[in-house]
Amino acid sequence: MSEKPYGKPLPMPDLETQPFWDGARAGRLRLPKCNDCGQYHFLPRALCPHCRSENWTWVDASGDGVIYSFTIAHRGAGPAFKDDAPYAIAIIELAEGPRMMSNIVTDDLSRIAVDGAVRVTFDAVTDDITLPKFTLVEAA
Repeated sequence: MSEKPYGKPLPMPDLETQPFWDGARAGRLRLPKCNDCGQYHFLPRALCPHCRSENWTWVDASGDGVIYSFTIAHRGAGPAFKDDAPYAIAIIELAEGPRMMSNIVTDDLSRIAVDGAVRVTFDAVTDDITLPKFTLVEAA
């Protein structure tokens, strides 16, 4: 984490999302998984969106995924992001199935493509908040 204060909006963990943020702080991408239907889901919620069961638990995800969709922001989304532009915002389809929005971290935005393989990385922006972001995975 840098010495400079983080000047961007931060998530506000609550009882339902705290395990996700605790996992991120520990360098682990965690997802809710239903113990009844076996499906993963994201965002966390009280009931499984697939079968409506309350019987789900947090599990560690692989951290692998593909880019489902993306855009390049050439102007920051408000003053706090002005110095970051241009940057990539993407919907990542995780190997486990759910999709999540995040950033693609790369020095070459032209390499980003739909269906491109990505892997999670973690950005500790404060002592309490670590943001999951994604990096491109080179083809073998």
